[in-house]
Amino acid sequence: MSSGILCNDVHSRLNPVLVSRVLRPATTEEVAAILSDPEHARQPVSICGSRHAMGGQQFGEGTLLLDLKGLKEFGGIDRDHGLVEAGAGFTWPELIHELHSRQEGVSPVWSIRQKQTGADDLTLGGSLAANIHGRGLKMAPIIGDIEAFTLVDAAGRILRCSRSRNAELFRHAIGGYGCFGVITSVLLRLAPRLKVERLVEITTVDRLISTLEDRIADGSDYGDFQFSIDECSGDFLHRGVLSSYRPIEQSRSMEEAQELGADDWEELIHLAHTDRAKVFEVYSGHYLKTRGSLYWSDTHQLGVYLEDYHVHLDEKLGSEVATEMITELYVPRSQLAVFMARAAELLRPTGIPVIYGTVRLIEQDRESALAWARESFACVIFNLHTEHHDDGVARAADVFRRLIDLALSFDGSYFLTYHRWATREQVEQAYPGFRGFLRVKEKYDPAGRFQSEWWRHYRDLFAMP
Repeated sequence: MSSGILCNDVHSRLNPVLVSRVLRPATTEEVAAILSDPEHARQPVSICGSRHAMGGQQFGEGTLLLDLKGLKEFGGIDRDHGLVEAGAGFTWPELIHELHSRQEGVSPVWSIRQKQTGADDLTLGGSLAANIHGRGLKMAPIIGDIEAFTLVDAAGRILRCSRSRNAELFRHAIGGYGCFGVITSVLLRLAPRLKVERLVEITTVDRLISTLEDRIADGSDYGDFQFSIDECSGDFLHRGVLSSYRPIEQSRSMEEAQELGADDWEELIHLAHTDRAKVFEVYSGHYLKTRGSLYWSDTHQLGVYLEDYHVHLDEKLGSEVATEMITELYVPRSQLAVFMARAAELLRPTGIPVIYGTVRLIEQDRESALAWARESFACVIFNLHTEHHDDGVARAADVFRRLIDLALSFDGSYFLTYHRWATREQVEQAYPGFRGFLRVKEKYDPAGRFQSEWWRHYRDLFAMP
């Protein structure tokens, strides 16, 4: 590597990149000034927010890195239409706090519909770049929640993008991983903030879809299924905790629910690495105790995220340096049980532990150019323990490719966000429009101004004979 400023993602820690310089603009105009400044005209630009993505989207070797967490302009709430204009640097907790503070004493309170789960400190702009989704049971990816956004292109021009204005950019920049410009501000669709009740049961994956359909019919808007990760048990990837959330009478009084805190999560993470039979017992026991608890529809989507937890864990266990890597796979809902049974057969002999796993639902995305939700899929997330030596990374990469092949055998797909280990054939099968995506990138950015390790990888992969 050449000299520069070392950057890395904050979860897997497997993407060390030296950028040449980091700039932190605070307004759309500052972003435009940087991109139109002759001083930077010949230098490729990469874009980052909270640095959680694991596929190399936010950094490029030798690039000028724009850190956008300072983009926190707030354009106000349209209470008549349930919209808010917010800077792309807002994280989800910051945005929720701002929405609450601006609507104190009024009813209803408008707030977010969905955010990604697992971590809260992701920016609004980064969420658009990956076209994220949450635990909504009847929701498409976040493109469905976006009315418009402001984008600064490679020439420093400020463009407004929506379904009727710069529509091609709208479809490509959402889920475009920073390839088309800098998203600086977002007009986000909101929903009334509601009280919801948590419903909890232990069930099995063969009953999951029909149970979720019943929950949806009963009014539940959110839910997910945390499955057993004990590879030595017959319940592996089969039995799990199903939680869902349905609106209740808004007049009911709220009591503070007893949620898992940082110490609890630290214990669960330790057990997931040392006693995967017990971790399900502890986790399910907690959730069953919270059955009937009341929450708000926005803040129940927030959770505890322990940064750098693996550093302390490795020291405690005296083990190799490691982190968890994520893959997210999509399969037809009718095939979920068969897929999970075959995934269990695939994973058991690998010796690579599953540290966490969940199943959610997603509705079809009919809008984004690089749609991963080609139909209304079941989403399956695997967090795999990945040791950071060459053999450990190679073994994890091989397992992820085999899991992708398994999902593709069911006419499914996978999420591009988390790693770059898929083969070109897998990318083309999961994303038939990927070559067209790269061509549109060249159309809007012919000089390759916006670059990242993610884009460079796929540029070179698809240039192969």
